[in-house]
Amino acid sequence: MKTPRTVLVALLAGLALTACAAPGDGSADPSPSPSTTGAAPVTSQPDPGTGPSRPDPSWKGGPSTPPGVGGTVITGTVQAGVEPNCLLLDGHLLVGGPRDVLKAGARVGVTGRPEPGMMTTCQQGTPFVVESARPA
Repeated sequence: MKTPRTVLVALLAGLALTACAAPGDGSADPSPSPSTTGAAPVTSQPDPGTGPSRPDPSWKGGPSTPPGVGGTVITGTVQAGVEPNCLLLDGHLLVGGPRDVLKAGARVGVTGRPEPGMMTTCQQGTPFVVESARPA
């Protein structure tokens, strides 16, 4: 009689663990959901409806329209960070963008979005995901 009881306990434990799995594709997601943390999820992709519509030649691949909802334009002189390959602009850590335009000492205008929750290897500035950049 012990064997059926053990099997029943194992099945119930398996069902309980399955119920805790992430909804959707059936795989577990180790990251907390936005509803439990109270913060918006960090993504590396811009929203499809807010990206650039058509490139303008003067922007070197940037949008010809103002930034989308939540987008920001920053203009200033790029500074080198303390770690290699880290670039700062007005207290923001520049993540991505054309490195031929974004160089230490260059005066530029960048369009993008701040991502304060993003993890980086640079220990300075608030991460700012660059959508486009142009010389200023």
